[in-house]
Amino acid sequence: MRSDNIKKGLERAPHRSLLKAVGLTDEEMALPFIGVVNSWNEIIPGHIHLDKLAEAVKAGIRMAGGVPFEFNTIGICDGIAMGHTGMKNSLPSRELIADSIELMVEAHQFDGMVMIPTCDKIVPGHLMAAGRLDIPAIVVTGGPMMPGIVGDEPRDVISLFEAVGARQNNKLSDEELKILEDCACCGAGSCAGLFTANTMACVTEALGLSLPGCGTAHAVDAKKTRIAKHTGMKILELVEKGIRPTQIVTRESLDNAIRVDMAIGGSTNTALHLPAIAQEFGLDLPLMRFDEISKETPHLINLRPGGDRYLIDFERAGGVPAIQQRLQEKLDMDTLTVSGKTLGENLKEYIIINPRANKEIIATLESPIHAEGGIAVLKGSLAPDGSVIKQTAVSRNMQRHSGHARVFDGEEAAMKAIMAKKIKPGDCLVIRYEGPKGGPGMREMLSPTAAIAGMGLIDSVALITDGRFSGGTRGPCIGHVSPEAADGGAIALVRDGDIIEIDIPKRVLNLKLSQEELERRRKAWKPPAPKVTRGYLARYQKQVGSADKGAVFRY
Repeated sequence: MRSDNIKKGLERAPHRSLLKAVGLTDEEMALPFIGVVNSWNEIIPGHIHLDKLAEAVKAGIRMAGGVPFEFNTIGICDGIAMGHTGMKNSLPSRELIADSIELMVEAHQFDGMVMIPTCDKIVPGHLMAAGRLDIPAIVVTGGPMMPGIVGDEPRDVISLFEAVGARQNNKLSDEELKILEDCACCGAGSCAGLFTANTMACVTEALGLSLPGCGTAHAVDAKKTRIAKHTGMKILELVEKGIRPTQIVTRESLDNAIRVDMAIGGSTNTALHLPAIAQEFGLDLPLMRFDEISKETPHLINLRPGGDRYLIDFERAGGVPAIQQRLQEKLDMDTLTVSGKTLGENLKEYIIINPRANKEIIATLESPIHAEGGIAVLKGSLAPDGSVIKQTAVSRNMQRHSGHARVFDGEEAAMKAIMAKKIKPGDCLVIRYEGPKGGPGMREMLSPTAAIAGMGLIDSVALITDGRFSGGTRGPCIGHVSPEAADGGAIALVRDGDIIEIDIPKRVLNLKLSQEELERRRKAWKPPAPKVTRGYLARYQKQVGSADKGAVFRY
């Protein structure tokens, strides 16, 4: 066992003594040591229950004859960090989470690990560490929140962000806003729609790194606790058989996961996280692979924010296995999963518990909701290296759009203009110097997009940024524009009044200027001074790469 490095032999007597100081017995010294990597904390709703989930995991480990050791990572709530300088820290936390897991696992030589994350950057941070360490590992994502009920209708946190714009436009009263504030987010779990956290949970299951059914099992459901116990038991089997994450995450399983992502209409953030995860597994995942798979994968379930269904509806309809069953002719069924079985073997055991919901909520390949998947990759003179949009959340009349640029250097200036009602129908709102380096940290632009939606401009105003968007964003919102402004990309050269052309079906994002004019502006452009000069963000700014490559550190 790997843990023999810290517990066997004459020279390890001091190590055993330290282990006995935490309560271990001689009998436990002979058993596999399993790290329980928990991102529990008391500020993220998606994580407030993970202490209890960890207890279930540890119970499963003990039942199967292992010794669990729990340790924690940091975790940031994107919703609470949204719309202010705090969001600069969210994406950078992904790398720090992966690094901290690596340090703990390598220092203590665990034989395997169970990873317990829930939210946006925390799940990919765990998955990156799984690939880097390549010891037996299983992920238990914490599960979605139930939707709140207001006015006899389900609601979620995006309802609040959009309500801010509605209140500013006098479409909502203070009392109505307060009721929504009190009731929309009703307890433990990740936000109730298919935003980044729940997208990544589904992608983790589709990769084969969670047990079947884990991705949509809700935080308050006892099913999640049972999955956690079974996960604790299963990790001992993986340790015994020597099944490692690199045997599970392959080019084929990455394609499977992207295909599921496209079919469910997931967050554009997967175009950042999956390439970063792939790199840690020694695999290259070009941004264009998302577009290639999207073009041949229909959209099968209309979840929030693009649709009106919630994760609880997806769970009732059968979750990820139900989508995989619909897609099975397009999936590689021989990929291995942490169940110890192949995807094909797992699906043979899958039982549709709610056949009517399954049929009503999940469309078929023959009669999909949209002919193409959730994400489109746009290129052109404004984004030579690519940009991403959630095309299934864009109305038909905004699939093609040309408008005059309204340019802002940062989210705050744009938000001020939106709230002052200075953005008009037809505008192309450009928010720049918000990329991985320029932010630094590549903030999400949910506050501006939600305010635009709340003001009734979602079908007439486009938003383009080198930053990124929340999984809760809807409408013609194009992010990850690469190269970013801080690297001298074309987005740095846009001026108020320039014409921007968007054509989603043709995958085009153009700045309608001559090459000569672009070069003239490029020669006059000067790189901005760094926004931070000390601390973690300063180090991040120096090391981080482009969004089209996953915004990973340059080695």
